[in-house]
Amino acid sequence: MHSPHVPASALVIIPTYNEIENLESIVRRVLDAAPAVHVLIVDDGSPDGTGELADRLASADERIAVIHRTEKNGLGAAYLAGFAHGRAAGYPLLVELDADGSHPPERLPALLSAVTDDPTGRVAGSIGSRWVRGGSVVNWPWLRQVISRGGSWYARTMLGLPVRDVTAGYRVYRSDVLEQIDVDSVESRGYCFQIDLTRRVHGAGYELVEVPIEFREREAGQSKMSSSIVAEAMLRVTRWGIDRILRRA
Repeated sequence: MHSPHVPASALVIIPTYNEIENLESIVRRVLDAAPAVHVLIVDDGSPDGTGELADRLASADERIAVIHRTEKNGLGAAYLAGFAHGRAAGYPLLVELDADGSHPPERLPALLSAVTDDPTGRVAGSIGSRWVRGGSVVNWPWLRQVISRGGSWYARTMLGLPVRDVTAGYRVYRSDVLEQIDVDSVESRGYCFQIDLTRRVHGAGYELVEVPIEFREREAGQSKMSSSIVAEAMLRVTRWGIDRILRRA
């Protein structure tokens, strides 16, 4: 066991809203795959008892902690709360991971190694990527694949990003780089949050390494994807892209 007063090298942040069917399994898989990490569950006031389950898990394992938020305020805000907690506690690496089981915790050691084994100091983090060689998606409707691939292509093209899976939500970041890119000023809420961080990291001269993963559609609970999340991403990326073009003109 790792004392909560002496942080592990990495904090795995898991945002939750009505994930009572998935939470215990994903936390167990994380700690089985990487026993030295700590886990922070950020619950947005789930009415289904997810927050209470998170508290029970934390009381049984000192590697687990919980933040309770009073309202459903978006993925980006949940991660910002987790980042702030992790940075204040001194974790050098912060990990984003969905609660629904779509991201394989078994790939976490590879994602962490991609950052810690960097001899150049230019790698700011790593991405569990669906769209690089060796990556894949399982049980995803064709429309979701089109939206995801198309969204990544559009963001990559508009913003000049050397990343294939720009919208990926399975990531490792160095805490010191998050400080440098002023992550607290990020306003994006949905998966546009991932695009925003990618462009900031790239703009600061750092790299993100893509590690192939097998992404699986959730088997329990409801997806949080919505048309408003897609619209937010399209609008923000278009605005950022136009700003980028005008600056280069």
